[in-house]
Amino acid sequence: MPAAVVILAAGSGSRVGADLNKVLLPLGDVPVLVWSLRDALALPDVRRVLLVVRPGERDLVADAVAPHLGDREVLVVDGGETRHGSEWNAVRALAAEIESGEVDVVAIHDGARPLAGVPLWAATIAAARQHGGAIPVVPLAQLLTADLSVAVGVAQGPLVGVQTPQAFRAPALLAAYRRAEADGFDGTDTAACLERYADVAIAAVPSSPLNLKITFPEDVALAGRLSG
Repeated sequence: MPAAVVILAAGSGSRVGADLNKVLLPLGDVPVLVWSLRDALALPDVRRVLLVVRPGERDLVADAVAPHLGDREVLVVDGGETRHGSEWNAVRALAAEIESGEVDVVAIHDGARPLAGVPLWAATIAAARQHGGAIPVVPLAQLLTADLSVAVGVAQGPLVGVQTPQAFRAPALLAAYRRAEADGFDGTDTAACLERYADVAIAAVPSSPLNLKITFPEDVALAGRLSG
């Protein structure tokens, strides 16, 4: 059964010192966002790809990604005021296909992580189908944050950092976000919402530090070297 992919691109470029959305910055010969989009479109069992953008950037994003779509279609969804709000807007846009059974798994990814790669996408979606949910994790050398509680629980070993794409069985994802809306809950990432509102196992999928998130100016340069 096909999956759906949500790519979050509703951030900004403030911390990278850019005057435009960081996912529209150049990386190699294409914008940062296109790397994740190409990975998603290369997956064999993806029915729907959604891009979540800031409302004022629809035209900018369309101009950036259109040359790389081929004959595929991508649905553009306006982002919310928070990450959780953006995710909920995307999940809500998929609700009819989830309820009809046309989509069995939804994977949600940060467009600012351009180097995830097709193998990690495929492994995460497959693990979500098997277990109920899946998140990529990478061992932490030094930095720890409060957001690691989910990954620590599933990894059952050394402390790890949580990345994206994060994938979950679609009915559980939709039900969890509906309950979160009713409670006014605003999670830090997809797994936080599922951990709170869904009774699903969340598997840890081994990842790599190469799946970095572009946040600061040096990250753009590093991603450029890694992608080369």
